[in-house]
Amino acid sequence: MPDYKPEQIRNVSLIGHGGVGKTILSEGILYTSGATNRFGKIEEGNTVSDYNKDEIEKQISITASLLHTNWKDNKGTNVKINILDTPGYMDFVGEVKSSLKVTDTGLLLVDAFKGVEVGTEASYKITKDYNNNIIILINKLDSENADFDDVLKQVKETFGVEVAVVQFPVNQGVGFNEIIDIMKMKMLRFNIDGKGEYKEEEIPQDYLSKAEDYKKKFVEAIAGIDDALMEKYFENENLSQEEIETGLKTGMKERKIFPVFCTSASHNVGVRPVLDFISNYCMSPVDKPFEPAKKSGSDEDLKIKPDLNKEPVLFIFKTVSERNIGELSFFKVYSGKVSAGMDMLNNSNGKTERLSQIYTMNGKDRKDMNEAICGDIATVVKLKDTHTNDTLSPKSFPVVIKRIGYPEPNMSLAIIPKRKGEEDKIANSLHSLHEEDPTFVVKYDPEISQTIISGQGEIHLNTILNRMKYKFNIEVDVTEPKIPYRETIKSSADNVEYKHKKQTGGRGQYGHVVIKIEPLPRGQGFEFVDAIVGGVIPNRFIPAVEKGIVETMNSGVLIGCKVVDVKTTLFFGSFHTVDSDELSFKLAATQAFKKGFKDANPVILEPIYNVDIAFPEEFMGAVSGDVSSRGGKILGMESEGRHQVIKCQMPLSEMSGYSSRLRSLTQGRGTYSRLFSHYEEVPKEIENKIIADYEKKKAEEQK
Repeated sequence: MPDYKPEQIRNVSLIGHGGVGKTILSEGILYTSGATNRFGKIEEGNTVSDYNKDEIEKQISITASLLHTNWKDNKGTNVKINILDTPGYMDFVGEVKSSLKVTDTGLLLVDAFKGVEVGTEASYKITKDYNNNIIILINKLDSENADFDDVLKQVKETFGVEVAVVQFPVNQGVGFNEIIDIMKMKMLRFNIDGKGEYKEEEIPQDYLSKAEDYKKKFVEAIAGIDDALMEKYFENENLSQEEIETGLKTGMKERKIFPVFCTSASHNVGVRPVLDFISNYCMSPVDKPFEPAKKSGSDEDLKIKPDLNKEPVLFIFKTVSERNIGELSFFKVYSGKVSAGMDMLNNSNGKTERLSQIYTMNGKDRKDMNEAICGDIATVVKLKDTHTNDTLSPKSFPVVIKRIGYPEPNMSLAIIPKRKGEEDKIANSLHSLHEEDPTFVVKYDPEISQTIISGQGEIHLNTILNRMKYKFNIEVDVTEPKIPYRETIKSSADNVEYKHKKQTGGRGQYGHVVIKIEPLPRGQGFEFVDAIVGGVIPNRFIPAVEKGIVETMNSGVLIGCKVVDVKTTLFFGSFHTVDSDELSFKLAATQAFKKGFKDANPVILEPIYNVDIAFPEEFMGAVSGDVSSRGGKILGMESEGRHQVIKCQMPLSEMSGYSSRLRSLTQGRGTYSRLFSHYEEVPKEIENKIIADYEKKKAEEQK
C-alpha cells in the first residue's frame, strides 16, 4: 500500500486562458515542494510539463501533463497532490475537459493586466459541468501594468458573489513580493530568490482597514453557506476559527466560495500559501459521494463510491503514444485499488486487459507504482484494446463511467499524400493521433473523394500535421475540402422521355422510359414510384431503371454533387423482346433523369452552419462586419460576463480561414464553435460561378 490514504489525495487542474502562467506555476509548485531541484523556464524549453517537441518550439502547452508532489497540511499529515497542467488555447479544449473530468479542483489563473479573457470563461464553464472546486489565482502581479482591483472587479462581475478575497497585493508591479493574507491577518513578505519562502509580518497600518474589510466579507461569505452559521454570525458578528475552516471546506465543495489568491509564478511568489490552502481546504476524492455510471450493456444507473474496499474501477481519460514504450494510458481509480499484473475487463468492448506496469508521472518522467488506490491518478502501458473514455473493472462488476463529451470540430482540411504507397501509413498515423486526441477527427468522404481531418482550429490541425511529420515521418499536402454541395429542383418535369437504342450488327440494346420528376420537401431524400401498368415495361427491368436514377443522383447533374429531395415516377415506356436488357433500361433512365432534372428548375444547395462567436465587446464592430461580409446571418447577440457572443448562420464556403481571421480581428482573444444546421439555396450569381468553374475543370480533365 502507498504511504497515503484516499483522503490524503488532492487532484488539481491548472486552467485558464493561454499565456496566463499555468506551466510556470507548475514549475513553482514542483520546485517549492522539493519534487524538482531546479526551476524550469519556457523560453529555455526545460519545463517539466511542456516536454513535447512542438510545445518547446511553440512555447505553449498543447497537451495536459500529469505531475505530482507531496505537501504537509496544517496537522503535519502528508498530502499527495496530483496536478494536470492544461493548455490555454481553446484549440486544445479537449485536454481541459478530460483533465477537469478526473480532478476535484480547478486552479483558475487570471492575468493581472489582461483580466478575464475568453479562455478564462470557457474553462470556468467546464468546471460547472464537472462541479469542481475553484481557486482563483490573479497571476503576473509583478507585471508593470498589473491592476489587482480592476481584475478583481472583472472576476466578480463574471463569476458572481462566490468570489471571496483571501489575499491582496501590497506592492503590485515590478518587484512585487508583498501579500496580505486575510485568513492569517498577516503580511507575507517573499524572498525574490525564486525559492518561494516568506516571512510573516504585521499588516502595515495603511492596509489594516482594507484587510479588516476583506476579512469581514470573507467571514460573511462563509456564514452565508448555511442557516446555522448565519444565525451564529448575526449573534456574535464573528465565527470561531474552527467554524471558518469547516465552513470554508463546505463552501468550496458546494461551489459557494471561490477564494482569490495573489501570485507571481515566474518569481515563485505566493505559491507556498496556495499549496497550504490546497492541502487544508480542497476536496479529496472521498469528499465526492459517488461517480455516476451505468451497468455495462444496460441503462441501469450505478453509483461508484470512492471506497478503498469496493471493487476496483478505473477510467481512461487520456492516451499518449510514445515511441519507446507504445501507448501510455492515463487513468483515475474511482473505486478500490489496482496493482500491476491485475486483469480487468474493458466494458466498452468486452476485451480483457492486463495492467502490466503502473507509473506515477512528472511530465515525461515515469516512476514505478506497485499499486494505485482509490482517488489516485496514474498511467499504465501497453493496453491492447483500451483507449480514452473506456472503463476497466472486474468481470464480476461490469460498469461504464460517463464518457467525456468532446466538442464538435470547427475547422477541416483535406490531406493528400506526398508520396505514393503511404496510404496505409497515413491511415495508421491518423488513427493513433485520434486515439491521443479525440477532438481530432478523421474521415474519408466518398462524396467528395477526399480524406478530411477536422479539429478545433488552425493551431490544432497544424500541430497534428507536425506530429505526423516528426513522430511517424509522414508528410502530406493540405487543401481546403471541397464543399459538399447538393443539387435539387424547384419545379416538376412531366413526360420526360428517353429511348436508348443501339444496333451493332448482333444483338442490340433497347430501353425506353417515360418518367415524371418533381421536388420533395427538404430532407425527404428520394422516392421512386413504379406506376407501370399493362406490362409495357416488364417487372424484371424496373429495378434497373431505379438503379440508373439513383446512380445519377449520387454523381450529380449540374456540378457532380449529390441530388436530393426528388421524387421520380416511372409511368410508361416500351421494350424489345430480343434487344432489351437491364443495362439498356439503366442507361435510358440515366439520360431521362438528366434531361428531366435540367428542365425542372434545378438549383444548387450549400451547407449552412450555426456559428457561435465569443469575443471582448470592443471588437463587436469588426466581428459583426466580417460575419456580414461572409454572407452570414446574425440571429442574435448575448452577453457572457465581459464578452459578447454573436449567434449566426454562415455558409460553409465562407468559413475557409475563419479561425485565423477571427484571431486577427480580436487580437487573439476571440473563439468560435460551429455545428451543421441545414442546406440552403445558393444565390444565383454564386451558383452560375460554381457551374462555370465545374464545367471548365471538367473540360480541362478531358483534354
